[in-house]
Amino acid sequence: MAEPATPPEAAPVWRTRPGRTAGAAGTRTLRVRLSAALVLATVLAVLLVPALVPLDRQAVDLASKLLPPSWDHPFGTDEVGRDLLLRSVHGLRVSLLVGVVAALVATVAGTAVGAAAGALGGWTDRLLMRLVDTFSAVPHLLLGVLVVALFRPGVWPVVVSVALTHWLSTARIVRAEMLSLRSRPFVDAALSGGASRFRITLRHLVPGVLPQAGLAAVLMIPHAMWHESALSFLGLGLPAHEASLGTLVQNARGPLLAGAWWPTLFPGLLLIVPTLALAGLAAAWRDRLSPRTRSELML
Repeated sequence: MAEPATPPEAAPVWRTRPGRTAGAAGTRTLRVRLSAALVLATVLAVLLVPALVPLDRQAVDLASKLLPPSWDHPFGTDEVGRDLLLRSVHGLRVSLLVGVVAALVATVAGTAVGAAAGALGGWTDRLLMRLVDTFSAVPHLLLGVLVVALFRPGVWPVVVSVALTHWLSTARIVRAEMLSLRSRPFVDAALSGGASRFRITLRHLVPGVLPQAGLAAVLMIPHAMWHESALSFLGLGLPAHEASLGTLVQNARGPLLAGAWWPTLFPGLLLIVPTLALAGLAAAWRDRLSPRTRSELML
């Protein structure tokens, strides 16, 4: 008697459509590599261009004003003959400084508030969340203008302004993650074993929310750069003689009406490129933090 035929084993899900899966993975890898290359190129430009280009970014040469891009001036010159490559790179350096410092300060503040609200709960949670709601009710740009108006124009008032208006989302994210971690079985097991809530919070809950806080910080850097550029464009951020990307675009309005497109284009590109690069890296980080991806990494 012939043995019954054994039904074929079902193919794993990841093998059913190999072309599509491999294509999606390849696209994600290419996006991450391109984003990392753009971030590296931005950092190298900020560090090396001022040292390699033998020009003074503040040197005024009225005979060379509004020259189009050329070998001697790759980004052209502005309305008073200053080299736009050096001024744009210096503006990118200032905008990155504001973005990174403001993002770090806002992330620390938001993580502290969110962790305290999620760990303590009760009236502390309600009080801190009402504080977050109060700040959220005020438009970010308006609050930033009010803060900057209290100080002289400069880098650090802008940093304070951006940090005070960008910690709210981090606080909400960290609080939600903290509440999720508090409901996990290991917390009840640790309490049954005699561990205090303070020890559980410091040893287990706070480290558990740090990846989310780090992702929020990466996403906040380009947002802070755009916020600083908006304030400087309105004349409320850095002084007009300082080269930030916002002031460069603001100063380029007159030349743009006269037909000179390069004083607007190149500073704008230097603002857009780091934004896209950091967004790509943040998207890859977010995929790593998703539950599906974490389960795949543990296999």
